[in-house]
Amino acid sequence: MYGFSKTLNCSMADAVAKVTAALQTEGFGVLTEIDVQATLKKKLNIDRRPYRILGACNPSYAHQALDAEPDIGLLLPCNVVVREEPDGSINVGFMDPAAVLGLVDKAEITRVGMEVRAKLMKVRDAL
Repeated sequence: MYGFSKTLNCSMADAVAKVTAALQTEGFGVLTEIDVQATLKKKLNIDRRPYRILGACNPSYAHQALDAEPDIGLLLPCNVVVREEPDGSINVGFMDPAAVLGLVDKAEITRVGMEVRAKLMKVRDAL
């Protein structure tokens, strides 16, 4: 499994705000926000339900990972997907950093992945 999630019953805007605030509580900032719905409409004229990808980063953990493996940036940041389901609920999915960073066979990277997973699980549980 490469991720974990939680279902919310609120608007998309409220969900993005809640996720962003919960991430900040655990030391993460949102570096990027991709509005997939708007992008697909603009580029391909395809209508989709709301779908956002938040690129979350905890600078301290990113620094540790970069020190241990300079190419780790290929696997960063930690993506969080906020998407609307057909029933109107909002699914918030978190990349499992332990699974993704497990691709790198280094003890320091494994440790960072486990610690970041624990923090993201706290974010999920706070929603």
